[in-house]
Amino acid sequence: MREQAGDVGTADQRREQMLRAALEVIQERGFPETRIADVAERAGTSPALVIYYFKTKDQLLTEAIRFSEDAWYATGQRRVAAIPTAAGQLEELVAMSCLPEPDAEPPTSWVLWLDLWAQAVRHAEVASVRQKSDERWRETICSLVLAGQEAGEFGQVNVGDFVDSLCALLHGLAIQIALDDPSVDAGRAFELSMRFVSGQLGFEWTPRSRS
Repeated sequence: MREQAGDVGTADQRREQMLRAALEVIQERGFPETRIADVAERAGTSPALVIYYFKTKDQLLTEAIRFSEDAWYATGQRRVAAIPTAAGQLEELVAMSCLPEPDAEPPTSWVLWLDLWAQAVRHAEVASVRQKSDERWRETICSLVLAGQEAGEFGQVNVGDFVDSLCALLHGLAIQIALDDPSVDAGRAFELSMRFVSGQLGFEWTPRSRS
């Protein structure tokens, strides 16, 4: 099954197709109930080829998470670049974390992260992916806060403490969103998060309708 040099483009497309299939199946069934055969069937290929690309089911999960995360950040970077203020940019990232986007490509859900967190407790490879993902998120928020402080939009809070607190808040609310908690839906999670952000950083924030 070794790919020839001239087939690199085809190989990349095939790999992406499998990752998209994995995201769909894991979101529908959950990671423990997902089989390599299920992903292969959804991708229209053979289980042997899925194993050739990803070796184990854990690796398939981590690679699918990376693929989804990279697409999420690419979308976020485009949106943030179009917003002139640090406060607005931070609000957009919080919104993307809390508010569902049915047309997101590839599809994403906090349900995926519940599976990743559960696997990370006992599997070192998955734990490493989880750690790097959290570090990436903290660095993204940290850079926005520092830019806002430099521009005079934000107060001089301890950036490390703020970032750790916001990440913990968002992760906690993400569990409520993933579980469809009737008391904390996505809209309320977004509002609670922005109240915390604006209160800590010292800028005015007014809830408004979002499409």
